[in-house]
Amino acid sequence: MKLATFRIPDHGVHLGTVIDDGRSLAALQIGAEIMEGAPSPHFTDMLTFIRDGPSARYKAHMVTDYVARQRPRGAIWSLQHVELLAPVPVPESIRDAIAFEAHVINATRAALGRVGRIDQRLEGMLGRRASLAYWLNMEWYKRPLYYKGNRFSVVGHNAEIAVPGYARNLDYELEWGVFIGKGGHDIAPKDARNHIAGYAIFNDFSARDVQLQEMRGRLGPAKGKDFDAGNAIGPWLVTPDEIPDPYALTMTARVNGEEWSRGTTADMHWTFEQIIAYISRSETLHPGEFIGSGTCSGAQGKGCGLELGRRLKPGDVVELEVQHIGTLRNSIAGKPTPSGVTVARPPATAVR
Repeated sequence: MKLATFRIPDHGVHLGTVIDDGRSLAALQIGAEIMEGAPSPHFTDMLTFIRDGPSARYKAHMVTDYVARQRPRGAIWSLQHVELLAPVPVPESIRDAIAFEAHVINATRAALGRVGRIDQRLEGMLGRRASLAYWLNMEWYKRPLYYKGNRFSVVGHNAEIAVPGYARNLDYELEWGVFIGKGGHDIAPKDARNHIAGYAIFNDFSARDVQLQEMRGRLGPAKGKDFDAGNAIGPWLVTPDEIPDPYALTMTARVNGEEWSRGTTADMHWTFEQIIAYISRSETLHPGEFIGSGTCSGAQGKGCGLELGRRLKPGDVVELEVQHIGTLRNSIAGKPTPSGVTVARPPATAVR
């Protein structure tokens, strides 16, 4: 199933499933009331749905099938006539990992500037293990690192992203992520996929100039990531049965229709199963928590403006597409109004 949280004008927020080859949404609670004469406790919101597990999914399949066949009035809504919110508008938490090796290396070299360009040539001659970027990121090769984001700054498909007033350089990141469906701690990698409720696309918008300054202090990112509407997730949550192989998906990013980035989930050095196992060491994970993959970079392309030497500007439209999931579209609104931000020497470490 593809599950969405959406707002119907004058009719509030609803939980729905994608039908009609992606053109429409079945409003599950409305469908349940028509089908059974009473609302279902499973369909009050996405967090409740995720927590209720298999029984909620079974009921959703039943209602979706009924709505798709019977077409009851008021239960089907065109995607053109609703506002898609993030699948979980306020996740229980946000953690964003760094799963792609190429992003770690490329971002480090971008932060190093001229030294980074020399280091790239050094790798060409002597191999990656002889490069400075490799040695600066030795800890990343030992464990799947991550940071915690602001769960209250989440927006969905077609939401506008304002450039923070203190920033000059807004960037996108080509990512995807998982929502935890079943809680647990000390989860083994072999069991971790059973804890995934579904997948979604993630655009971790970043104020790069501020982020580079903050991380000179070996902490962060903070205001480089934390601003209103900085975390775009969507367009919906796709359950694992819809994706034959999660590590064989093509990912692309387009800005104003021009492809800027292309990659594949096959290039993840750290899988979601390994990341979940690491996070859950002596720590309980809960249904509704979100974990991002970090920027998708690899042999096919670079996954963010920092790596490409490009930046977003007001009016740009950013589209991230992941095979078997869909497309997450956001536009950049407003004008940047920097307030005393100066560009400092960036840190010689990977930028998330």
